[in-house]
Amino acid sequence: MIKMSVEIETEAGLLQVFAGILGCSIPALRLLISIFLGLPFAYIHRKYFIRQSPELQHIFFIVCGIFLGSWNFGWNVGHSALALSATYLILLIFGGSSVSIVLSFLFNMSYLSYGYWSTSTDDYDIKWTMPHCVLTLRLIGVAFNLSDGCQDESKLSAYQKKECLKKVPSFLELAAFVYFPGSFLVGPQFTLKRYQNYVSGLFVKESGDGWPDHMVAGAKRTVQGLGYLFMYQLGIYYMSDQYMLEKFSGHNYFSRLLLVGLWGRIHLYKYISCWLLSEGVCMTFGISYNGNDENGSTKWDGCKNVDLIRFENATQFNHYIQSFNMNTNEWCAEYIYKRLKFVGSRFASQFLTLLFLAIWHGFHSGYYVTFFNEFIIMYFEKDVASALVKNDRLQAALKNPLAKIPVWIVLKLYTLIFMGYATAPFLLLSYTRYIKIYTSVYFTGHFIFLSYPIVAPFVKPMLRGTKKVRAD
Repeated sequence: MIKMSVEIETEAGLLQVFAGILGCSIPALRLLISIFLGLPFAYIHRKYFIRQSPELQHIFFIVCGIFLGSWNFGWNVGHSALALSATYLILLIFGGSSVSIVLSFLFNMSYLSYGYWSTSTDDYDIKWTMPHCVLTLRLIGVAFNLSDGCQDESKLSAYQKKECLKKVPSFLELAAFVYFPGSFLVGPQFTLKRYQNYVSGLFVKESGDGWPDHMVAGAKRTVQGLGYLFMYQLGIYYMSDQYMLEKFSGHNYFSRLLLVGLWGRIHLYKYISCWLLSEGVCMTFGISYNGNDENGSTKWDGCKNVDLIRFENATQFNHYIQSFNMNTNEWCAEYIYKRLKFVGSRFASQFLTLLFLAIWHGFHSGYYVTFFNEFIIMYFEKDVASALVKNDRLQAALKNPLAKIPVWIVLKLYTLIFMGYATAPFLLLSYTRYIKIYTSVYFTGHFIFLSYPIVAPFVKPMLRGTKKVRAD
C-alpha cells in the first residue's frame, strides 16, 4: 500500500510539472495523454487483433477504454457501465419499439443531467460527464437504429437504411462500441453499424489492408491537431479569459468587438485540436474508412469531425456550423431534427433541436444563451440571403473580381466577430462573467439580430432591389 501511494504521488508530481510547463490543468494534461495513448492501442490492435474474431476485438477495446476512463476519472468510470447496462436491458426487453426509444432517451438524458447537477462548478470541468455526454448520444442512437431496422425499408431515408440494426446487439458488442478507445473520451460520434463493419473485417477487405495508407492519413491529422493545439496555447497566453474579464474594457469599442472575435476563435482551436487528434487515432485504427474517391484513392474521413478548409474560409455563420463538431451536428440532424417532422414546422424543429443541444451540454445559462444566439443569427442570415439573391444589380456587381475582395473582408469580419460574440456565454458559462463581455460591447449582436424581425418588412424590399420590368 505504501509503495502504491508513493507511485501515485510520483505520477501526480510529474503531471503537475508538465502541466505547469504547458500552462494547463492536470485533468487536461491527463486527457491529452489519453488521446495520444490511442495511437499505441491502434498499433497493437492492427498488428495482433484486426483479423481475430469480433468477440476478441470487443474485449480488447473494452479493456483499453475502461483503462483510459479509470485513469482519468477513477471509480466514476462506473457511471458509464451503469448507463450501458441499463440501456442494454431496455433494448433487450423492448427491442425496436417506440417504447425502447422513449425509455432510452429519458434514462440517458436524465442520468447525464444528474451528472451535471451533481458535479458542475462555475468553470469548464473535465469530469466523468465529459465521456458520458458522448456515450449518451451513442446509446440513444442505437435505440433509434434498432427501431429503424424493424420498419418497412420503403419508409426509411437513405441514412436510416444504411445505419439501421436488424437485431439487438450483444452486451459485449455494445460495451466495445461505447468504450472504443479512439473515441470514448471526446468522440467523434459514429454509429454501431460502422463499428460492426469494422470488427467484421469489411473495412480491411475493401481497403486492401492499407497499413501505410491509413497510417499516413492518421499522422497528417495528428500533426494538424498539434498545430491547432499550439495556436490555442499561444493565443490563450496573450488573450486569456482573465484578460478579457479584467482588461478588455480598456480598449475602444471597435477593438473590443475584434478582440471578442479573436478570443472566441482561439477557444475554438482548443476543441478543434482535440477532435483532430482523436480523428488521427480513429484513422490509425482504420475505423474511419469511407470508400474511395473519384480517383480511386482510399478515403479515411468516415469519422471526420472538422472541415478545416470550410472552417478557415468561413464567410457565413452557417459555414462554422457545417464545419465544426460535424458528427454531433449530423447526429442531431438525423435523430432529433428530422424525427420532429411531425411538429410540422422547420422553425419549431430547429428551435427544439438547439434546446436539446443546450440541455445535453448542461445547466449553465451560457449554453442556452449561445444556442439561442445561433438560432437568431441563423434566422437573420437565411432571411437576408433569400432577399439578396433576388437583387439582380447586386448579384451582377458581385461577379466583378474587384468587388470580391472587399466583400470577402467584410464577411470575414462579420463571421469572426459574431462567432466570438455568440459563443462567449458558452466559453464563460456563468451569467456574471459573460455579461461583462456583452456590456462592454453594448449588446451589439442582440441589438442587430433581435431587432431584425421587427425591421425586416421595411429592410427586405431594399435588399431585394428593383427588378426591371420586361416588355411583352
